[in-house]
Amino acid sequence: MNKPLVGAFLAALLLGAGAAPVVAAEPAQQAQESASKAGPEAKAVTFAGTVALSNCSGSVVRSPDSAPTDPALVLSNGHCLESGFPGPGEVVVDQPSSRTFTLLNASGGGVGTLKASKIAYGTMTDTDLSLYETTSTYQQIEDSYGIQALELETAHPAAGTAVTVASGYWKRTYSCDIDGFVHQLKEGRWTWKDSVRYTPECQTIGGTSGSPVIDDATGKVVAVNNTGNESGQECTDNNPCEVDENGKVTVREGINYAQQTYNMVPCIGAGSEIDLDREGCGLPKP
Repeated sequence: MNKPLVGAFLAALLLGAGAAPVVAAEPAQQAQESASKAGPEAKAVTFAGTVALSNCSGSVVRSPDSAPTDPALVLSNGHCLESGFPGPGEVVVDQPSSRTFTLLNASGGGVGTLKASKIAYGTMTDTDLSLYETTSTYQQIEDSYGIQALELETAHPAAGTAVTVASGYWKRTYSCDIDGFVHQLKEGRWTWKDSVRYTPECQTIGGTSGSPVIDDATGKVVAVNNTGNESGQECTDNNPCEVDENGKVTVREGINYAQQTYNMVPCIGAGSEIDLDREGCGLPKP
């Protein structure tokens, strides 16, 4: 996994040990310039709506049907939960949380703090995501900070789509294309399905876990960044392997991955409630 970090001290340790190519956050202007290089048709992706967690990245997201008065949701990874990694088959729902998130503006500056009321959903089974419900509504965030939530795409993305991974933790962006999709992505004890594989340009690092993967053309979130093969090992922690429909295993050292989010959109009901029984909901149940 793109390891969650425990503050700047651990980031410095990782730098010194060479365990991951963690680098200081690039200036916000430079990050925006790098995002705009994805192609002439692409929109410049900014940091507006992204958040920094204590150890990961994330974003304020909404479904197309979300109302302004609904509690705002923050999307990140399941492996970024403050309670630790959920085990295989474990699904966390409606757990109290007082976690805080630093909300960023377009240039990557912190403009305010959002507070969770609960972990609405979290898992590392089939996918690797968490959704926090916050104490603020979408309208309150927009009125207070001028920041709109990122909209979740409702359809499966396509190979070749130009995307930007926007890390609120590092205030850094990574631009590349969706290279393809992985039938099963295995890492240690966990297995994820229909994962997004990036082209090599997206060299995501520790702390980028939970970053939104944004379609450059639409500005919508199509996935959540979560892992990469660091040293060429096969199916070990921090070294996921690809398994196709016939059981063939492929290792791609240096390649990074994300988990799609379209299948969670039908799970979001009125008032931002997560209802795993709603029609079309593709998230695992407890």
